[in-house]
Amino acid sequence: MSFEVVCFDCDSTLSKIEGIDELAKQVGLGEAMARLTNLAMNGDVPLEAVYGQRLSLIRPDQASIAALAEQYIAAMVEGVKDVFDALLAQGKTVHIVSGGLRQAILPLAQVLGIPAGQVHAVDIFFNSDGSYSHFDSDSPLAQSGGKAIVASQLAEQGKLVMVGDGKTDMEAKQAGAFTIGFGGVVERPVVRELADVYVADASLLAVLRYI
Repeated sequence: MSFEVVCFDCDSTLSKIEGIDELAKQVGLGEAMARLTNLAMNGDVPLEAVYGQRLSLIRPDQASIAALAEQYIAAMVEGVKDVFDALLAQGKTVHIVSGGLRQAILPLAQVLGIPAGQVHAVDIFFNSDGSYSHFDSDSPLAQSGGKAIVASQLAEQGKLVMVGDGKTDMEAKQAGAFTIGFGGVVERPVVRELADVYVADASLLAVLRYI
C-alpha cells in the first residue's frame, strides 16, 4: 500500500501523554479528567459531552499551555522523529489531526518538520492577562465525527491513511481513509476491532511498513 497523505493523532500516538490530563494534574483534577478522557477515547460518551466540561473546570492559562507544549516534546513516542523524517523524505504530505489544543501541539509539529498549516487541532483563546478565555467550540475536532470531516477534506489531496490510538481516529474510515490503530501507549480494544491494521509495538516505526 502507498499513501500520499499521512495523518497522525497526537496524544498517546506521537507523544505518550494525554494533554488535557496533564493540564488537569496541574490544578489537582488529574484522576477525574483521566476518567472523562478514557470514556471519550473508548467511545463510551460523545467527545462533545466532555470537551467543554473539561476545559471549563481546568481553565488552562498561557503558561500552562506553554508547559504542556514542552511536555509533548519531552514525552515523544519512540521512533516518531524517524517516522516523520522518512515520510517527508519520500515526499508524503503529513498532517497532525488532533482533538487537542493547537497552541500546545504546534511546537511539537515544528520539531517534526510539520508546518502550522498542517496541524489541525482546537484553538484556545486567552484574556489579555494570559488567563483562560474560551476555546473554539465550532471546531469539528471538539466534537464526535470531527476527524471524519477533516479527513474528507484532506483526502482531496490524495490517498489517505490515519494513525491513532482512539475511537475518534477511526472515524476517518467514514471519509474513505485507511486506518492504523496504534496501541504502543494505550491499548484500546475498540480501536483494535475497528482499525484496518493494528500495531501494538512501543515504537511508532512499526507503522511505516503499512504506509
